[in-house]
Amino acid sequence: MLRQSAFLIAIAVALAGCTGASTTGTSGQSKSSGMRLAMVTDVGGLGDKSFNDSAHRGLVEAGAKFGAQITVLQSHAFTDYEPNLSVLAQQHNDLIVAVGFLMHDAVDDVAPRYPDAHFAIIDSVVDQPNVVSVTFKEEESSFLAGVAAALASKKHVVGFLGGIESPLITKFLAGYEAGVESADPHAKVLVKYTGSFDDVATGKEIATLLFDQGADVIYLAAGKCGLGAIDEVKTLPAGDFVIGVDSDQDALAPGKVLTSAVKGVDGAVLMLASDIHGGLLPHGHIVLGLKEGGVGITAMPYTKSALPAGGAQEIAAYRKAITAGMHVPSTMAELQAFRPVKLPASTSH
Repeated sequence: MLRQSAFLIAIAVALAGCTGASTTGTSGQSKSSGMRLAMVTDVGGLGDKSFNDSAHRGLVEAGAKFGAQITVLQSHAFTDYEPNLSVLAQQHNDLIVAVGFLMHDAVDDVAPRYPDAHFAIIDSVVDQPNVVSVTFKEEESSFLAGVAAALASKKHVVGFLGGIESPLITKFLAGYEAGVESADPHAKVLVKYTGSFDDVATGKEIATLLFDQGADVIYLAAGKCGLGAIDEVKTLPAGDFVIGVDSDQDALAPGKVLTSAVKGVDGAVLMLASDIHGGLLPHGHIVLGLKEGGVGITAMPYTKSALPAGGAQEIAAYRKAITAGMHVPSTMAELQAFRPVKLPASTSH
């Protein structure tokens, strides 16, 4: 199994298609080691400022650190996943990273055909001996995002913009709603889905609709679609915000991205590569949450003033409670059974 302590250090640092286009090369200043690292993007592709870009940062950093050749195949359709993974396996890469739960079936089909290849999948669990699965407790960072949204909202109406409705995106929604309800029991959460992770125009359109319906803070859990929502919020008056996802998106619209719910996909990729470089073959299922430093929210460098007095302390109190063992719902059934948690240090809102 993965060396947990080293993995957590890398995560903490990270947080402070053959038909697809590909990029290859030896990264960084290190002498080439002969190591080969590769990844397949989901349909959002590079440039999503979110999930795929985070994985790519980790890959590039690993390439530089270990003098490895890196290859990236971008997927433009679901049908690209299997051929892209197969091509990389045939090229004898030492580690092939499949970015996203949408590649679950493709990895499950391809891995047994190439038993000498080693695969990693992010955000899904594939039970094959040559696959390591990495998932995150997105509900925990989403809870903190929900607390921040409720505290910043002046209308007591916030929104959730999801990508493809799925168990993964439900984790974001359940945690977010629980956080909103805990910080402001009177707040309403409006929920909409884009039906994809790469349709920027639809992201902008639905964000506009949510703002028109009264939301003044929208959490974006829709991959590249979120870029459309960020573009929209730039045109709106002060007091309207979005919350970024997966990567730190605060600087994409300073003062309009309230915070970002980030997860250390880049750190995960780096440490998987580190184990491969060290002669280990990580396998099984790794789960990373707030306690492990795998998820979190940004320090709100542009928007702290949007919180009421004591708001930052309230968010910190919830963060401490979660790391100490407070359960955050990750399904709609768990959300229905959830009882709002009002901490002693909480402010009135």
